[in-house]
Amino acid sequence: MMNRKFSLCIIAILFIGFMQSAQAQNIAVKTNLLYDATATVNAGVEIGLAPQWTLDISGNLNAWSKNEHTKWKHWMVQPEARYWFCDRFSRHFLGAHLIGGAFNFGNINNNLSFLGTDFSKLSDHRYQGYAYGCGVAYGFAFILSKHLNLELEAGFGYMCLDYETYECDGCGRWVAENIHHYVGPTKAAVNLVFVF
Repeated sequence: MMNRKFSLCIIAILFIGFMQSAQAQNIAVKTNLLYDATATVNAGVEIGLAPQWTLDISGNLNAWSKNEHTKWKHWMVQPEARYWFCDRFSRHFLGAHLIGGAFNFGNINNNLSFLGTDFSKLSDHRYQGYAYGCGVAYGFAFILSKHLNLELEAGFGYMCLDYETYECDGCGRWVAENIHHYVGPTKAAVNLVFVF
């Protein structure tokens, strides 16, 4: 009985200590308005690590099709270490991020070719696979009120796309397995941020 009370006291002390340190840290939750505009569910959490360092972890999910023929399904997780030139969650910052996710795209009519990637191929085939990579970013946070920020960020980097090609959007006729190395924009964000 005494050991149980002692254990509960230790747990309570640790819990109170954790709550005190959590209050001393700045924590923010956010949503990317650009993803919201494409009906992609997204959320991010940013945790203060040091006076000028934070860890941002964001994720997004688009689990539905535009119509019965067009596929634009994907999920992605993007952790990022950030260095703030002023105080964290305020003004200019640089970031280094990782990227991981999966996708299922097809029947998206376009004529776009950008930095060596021919996106017009999405018009005739379906592509399903995984993406992983890394990049660097620059951003700026505008303080709107005590707890609300608007954050702009753009990133550039590398992604490896490991995917399978299918003949059409809805059929399962496999064409090929490919790997594509992409270099270009890896992050674009207009985040609405709530800082605790």
